[in-house]
Amino acid sequence: MEYDYLVIVGYFCLMVAISMLFKKMASKSTSDYFRGGGKMLWWMVGATAFMTQFSAWTFTGAAGKAFSSGFEILGVFIGNMVAYAAAYFYFARRYRNMRVDTPTEAVRRRFGHGNEQFFTWVIIPLSILNAGVWLNGLGVFASAVFGTDINLTIWITGIAVLLVSLISGAWGVVASDFIQSLVVAVISIACAGVALFVIGGPGEIVTKFPGGFFVGPDMNYPLLIVGSFLFFIVKQLQSINNMQESYRFLNAKDSKNASKAALLALGMMFIGAMIWFIPPWALRIMDPNAAAAYASLGKKAGDAVYLVFARDYMPTGTVGLLMAGLFAATMSSMDSALNRNSGIFVRSFYAPIVRRGKATDKEQLRMGMFASIINGFLVILCAQFYVSLRGLSLFDLMMQVATLLQSPILVPLFLAILIRKTPKWAPWATVVFGLCVSLMVVNVWTPEVVGGWFGMEHLTGRESSDMKIMITIAAHLILTIGFFLCTTLFYKEENDPYKEQTAEFFKDLNTECIEEEGQDVVDRQQRNKLGTLVMYMAGGLVLMVLIPNPMWGRLLFLGCSAAIFLVGFALRRSANVGLVNQKVVTN
Repeated sequence: MEYDYLVIVGYFCLMVAISMLFKKMASKSTSDYFRGGGKMLWWMVGATAFMTQFSAWTFTGAAGKAFSSGFEILGVFIGNMVAYAAAYFYFARRYRNMRVDTPTEAVRRRFGHGNEQFFTWVIIPLSILNAGVWLNGLGVFASAVFGTDINLTIWITGIAVLLVSLISGAWGVVASDFIQSLVVAVISIACAGVALFVIGGPGEIVTKFPGGFFVGPDMNYPLLIVGSFLFFIVKQLQSINNMQESYRFLNAKDSKNASKAALLALGMMFIGAMIWFIPPWALRIMDPNAAAAYASLGKKAGDAVYLVFARDYMPTGTVGLLMAGLFAATMSSMDSALNRNSGIFVRSFYAPIVRRGKATDKEQLRMGMFASIINGFLVILCAQFYVSLRGLSLFDLMMQVATLLQSPILVPLFLAILIRKTPKWAPWATVVFGLCVSLMVVNVWTPEVVGGWFGMEHLTGRESSDMKIMITIAAHLILTIGFFLCTTLFYKEENDPYKEQTAEFFKDLNTECIEEEGQDVVDRQQRNKLGTLVMYMAGGLVLMVLIPNPMWGRLLFLGCSAAIFLVGFALRRSANVGLVNQKVVTN
């Protein structure tokens, strides 16, 4: 266990180094602090786009769902792939073309000041609830690993995430996301490889999974799985491609880099989905009672199955590496939310409303840091509240927060750049209507009621959970989207006070963003600094070879270290080549 502690300490040292190294780049202006000044390369933006959809929930709640249900969990991640494909072909470059620093500034350009204020005070609380789920997932896992109090873990991790976001803003957030994606890749590939070796190959998983790999146990109506896949695709398409989440692509240095970032996220999601769930799938066959190892966690016990695999089948030190991956996944999602929220608060409320446009850039920067602190503590308190909900698994908790609360908000933010002629009351009215739809789903259209319409009686717990998610998504797809579309019937162009502003917005939306002059210097800084950090990380990882392990375990750590070192070396080399080429041109 002491080796696991050393690995985690080393990881946190790396996160502090990232914050300090990128602090100067984030302190020049609020634009640099909130979105890196729109100067980031595609591979940095793509990594953060990928990591914000990852979170510790993938290793906990999603892994628990994979352990219990088999193939069905891939519906969420296939939905992610479809969404990133849509981002590559359409959304990503257009979001970069909005030419704003925060998502709510884009809402103002598209729908006016009233909607900007409405979404400011809707987005911030919702993202706090979501970040609380991520942090709670990490607390559940870490408390199971180290036998510590969940609340203590939540506070320590939450404060660490807050410091990264506070010190270096968007630059530190995105840089840490890139580093953290490598940590996640290392642990995922290593665990998947060992799982396949132990179980005897993917064929064994498909043929021996209880209840059948594609259907799983406790499923009397397999058609529900098909429905889940289709509805997850619709849900994730909106969840990733909307104005609230556009902040990831606002960081890119130009429109082409924004599209490349979406393509990279698609590729990473495709590869990841193929390997993430191999360990819990294999463990269900090798140790069907693995979830009972942490029965004290209640219904969240199944969320610790990844830990059971790492503890029982991986070399010593892997649990620490897995925990580093969990910290990475949580920090990447939470620090992005904190940074985005601080930008929204300052640019859409503090500067225009409180200070009435008189706040200097330096004052806004200080207020952004203060907003990050407040948001961070609210997330921690929210995660503590979720600890009391022992009757819900992390998968159900995440899905219910996302579908019941988030879906109504995302409808107008998703359709904003697709439908042009809407009255200015349409966005906020759609959200209010959508929340009413969510209430109907909770109180009237229950799984038992809707199941009865289709002759589905005596639903199992799994079937009821899947049905609840499908009903919520379907209700918003038909009713909430339908409501927004119907508002177009009330649009009168002659009565639109924002007609010229809207025309200017759509003109920019279709006008390509070109990188600024002098961008080459910033590009080299990104490659050089991250290349150096990645090589240091590889050096730390190679020390794990010294941990007493069988030879195959030492070779496993050595191979992971070598792969990461090559990434760092390639980045440093490309930075140096760029510098040499510039000197040749200058001479």
